[in-house]
Amino acid sequence: MIRLIIPTLSAAVLAYFAIHVQTGDYGLSSKAELERRLNVKKAELASLERERTALAQRVELLSSGTLERDMLDERARWALNVVAEDEIVILK
Repeated sequence: MIRLIIPTLSAAVLAYFAIHVQTGDYGLSSKAELERRLNVKKAELASLERERTALAQRVELLSSGTLERDMLDERARWALNVVAEDEIVILK
């Protein structure tokens, strides 16, 4: 009797792990999905890094030591919603 229980339990444990290697959350079948999600996150990271760089440049232009008159004018007009009489406004 014991001669049948040990091999049967061993086979069951081996089958359990074999199934999870194939179909588990980090198994072979989900590798493609994980790689796809990784690529999406890398693209999102690259986009956010570009946005951060652009914002850092704008902050640099608005910093007290290097205040650009054009940037100050642009931000004041945007914040106050003001345009000059001779300007044309193009809405997006």
